[in-house]
Amino acid sequence: MPRILVTNDDGVHSPGLAALVAAMKPLGDVTVVAPATEMSAVSHALTITRPLRLERVRDGVFAVDGTPTDCVTLAYVKVLDAPPDLVVSGINLGYNLSVDITYSGTVAGAMEGTIFGVPSIAFSLCRTKVYDFTQATWAARVVAQRVLDTGLPLRTLLNVNIPQERVRGFRVTIAAGRTYRPEVLEGIDPRGRTYFWIKEGQSDVDPGPRSDYHAVREGFVSVTPLRPDLTHHAEVESALALALPETLADSIQLV
Repeated sequence: MPRILVTNDDGVHSPGLAALVAAMKPLGDVTVVAPATEMSAVSHALTITRPLRLERVRDGVFAVDGTPTDCVTLAYVKVLDAPPDLVVSGINLGYNLSVDITYSGTVAGAMEGTIFGVPSIAFSLCRTKVYDFTQATWAARVVAQRVLDTGLPLRTLLNVNIPQERVRGFRVTIAAGRTYRPEVLEGIDPRGRTYFWIKEGQSDVDPGPRSDYHAVREGFVSVTPLRPDLTHHAEVESALALALPETLADSIQLV
């Protein structure tokens, strides 16, 4: 039976996590290692400045006072007695589309699994006041089963976003381009000190027909292949054209 590791960034008690566990149980032996509290927007942070605590919540479910990356690391090294066959992260309460991928703890949990060489998937659901996980559970099971059956290319993960409305099908997509301008609120705390609170601001999205944003807007489950390698391979030659100095001596001569 496949071994499946489940994590998230909304915390071990999130209803989205429970929905993902329910989706995975028919597919294999499930172990949950998730943050003890919400860790949204922590990206791929790894805790190295303090010790971490691992708490057994119940059989097969563990909480870590750290990030999703911490959770996958501890699961792989300390909790599991053998490497998992699949890492799944989510179901996040809100989309992770476009450049939100770079902030997402949900995506980071799957990315850490990929770094360990395990096929990994991140799942996110459209944000709403009342969540119905019926379609999301079904979509997660479908994608996970396909990955278990066929695998993924090395160092590749899937970022899956699921709309709330009736799903029309699946689309393989690319991350939409977006320019983001966050709003920063300023205030004074009870001790008279200035504080700042970053909140969601304005975005200019390029909803191209192949984009994740366009797919979910049209009612499709968006499946975007990602990789930890951030190198812009197509622009390597352009960077070479900058003729940067190779040595300190060359650099001094240019000044």
